[in-house]
Amino acid sequence: MLLFLKLPVPSVPIFKPSMSVPDCLHVIQQYMKLLQYNHTGTQFFEIRKTRPLSGLMETAREMTRESLPIKCLEAVVLGIYLTNGLTSLERFPISFKTQFSGNFFHHVVLGVYCNGRYGSLGMSRRPDLMDKPLSFRTLSELIFEFEDSYQKYLHVVKKVKIGLYVPHDPHVFQPIEWKYLVLNCSKMSRGEMRKDLEKHARDMRMKILKSSSAQSPVKERARGKSLSPRRGQASPQRRHLQKRDKSPAMLDKKPAELSTLNDVGYQIRI
Repeated sequence: MLLFLKLPVPSVPIFKPSMSVPDCLHVIQQYMKLLQYNHTGTQFFEIRKTRPLSGLMETAREMTRESLPIKCLEAVVLGIYLTNGLTSLERFPISFKTQFSGNFFHHVVLGVYCNGRYGSLGMSRRPDLMDKPLSFRTLSELIFEFEDSYQKYLHVVKKVKIGLYVPHDPHVFQPIEWKYLVLNCSKMSRGEMRKDLEKHARDMRMKILKSSSAQSPVKERARGKSLSPRRGQASPQRRHLQKRDKSPAMLDKKPAELSTLNDVGYQIRI
């Protein structure tokens, strides 16, 4: 007679009103650790970064139902899902490209900001390349902490990509902005990186940055995300239509997503 051992399923975090934001982040990170890092080489959940936020939140709900091991990109999506109710907490993606022994590796964590302090949530094979306490005074301090952690494993950080704040509404159809600021670390001093990082952090706090999907067609074309003509180059017929129809449907229409963009498989083998 075969006996099958029933493995315990981690419970989805429930926050008490008396819990502080750092306490909530600790509970979330412990939940991710209970799911464990996926060492199998097979990714259990498909994460397409061009999907709308609402679609990624559906995938996150599936993660909580299945309770399977996850990798770093899945952990970022799950972290966003589990922190949607913490409205005083801002979330944004932080991506790293590193080099070790002639090979390149990619990793991503979820940056968090609350009450003037930065930290992170995430999953990695290495404990110091995932979550960081909500204790860093500036965004540059947080990034340099990751850079120092990478040096312990003889990894050279080549690029750092910082996204924008992710909305707390899980039904938003807008995709996440994953790389609004790209720093070429191998060609910049820490002073130069600090200046760009603090400007980006300040702009995010002042809410003056917008996702590329909310920009004009001119900017999207420059970033390779739209094939629509520029406003100044519209055909006479199109200009005529625009003058006649000023309904919100016409004014708010956004360029369609291209499904041919390739996603980077985030996996760090160190």
